[in-house]
Amino acid sequence: MRRIATASSVVAVALAIVIVIVVIAFRKSSTPAASNTTPKTWSLPALNGSGQVALTQFRGKPTVANFFASWCSACDAELPGFRTEAEALKGKINFVGVDSLETGDKNYMPNRHRLNGAFVALAQDVGGANKSGLHDALGGGNSMPLTAFYDANGKLLDVERTAIVSTSSGATSASASVTTHHCPTSSPPSAIWRSANERLPPRDLCILERSLPRHN
Repeated sequence: MRRIATASSVVAVALAIVIVIVVIAFRKSSTPAASNTTPKTWSLPALNGSGQVALTQFRGKPTVANFFASWCSACDAELPGFRTEAEALKGKINFVGVDSLETGDKNYMPNRHRLNGAFVALAQDVGGANKSGLHDALGGGNSMPLTAFYDANGKLLDVERTAIVSTSSGATSASASVTTHHCPTSSPPSAIWRSANERLPPRDLCILERSLPRHN
């Protein structure tokens, strides 16, 4: 009887080990690709669902990565304009939304400003001080919003650490106290490029200028 009991115990232990190995293997196979918060090569989890949102996915067109959070009043002021820009410049520039430094509902701003469909992708920042690894790496600190501009090859061109609010399209009282960015004039796009896009509103040109390589 003791031999039978001992044999049963050995089988049970062996079975338990096999189950543990299978569970670990399954978890590894079902884990999404590792996230990366390096500004030049970032890859973040999708805001909803599975999968990753990576900078490399958007090669071929300039990319504007706009960071927001549910508590950010300045984000609330600038996002209506960003949504307008994303729709007006669809096919020319990729707009990606990144929820970062979040302390509440990650979908609050995307739902409030109907970013799904307007932006090509929505992502969730990870790591860092408070689910803010990429935001931190771009020098955002505790401030929000933040916008990073990349060229068509994925090269980081510029980082804006204040809100970009359109004051020409009926700025709200909330946006009146937000710092408004003006496009740099030291190295504007070529005259040919500007002529080809002269019908775009000034704010569209501002976004495009900062998403293109500098011209001498």
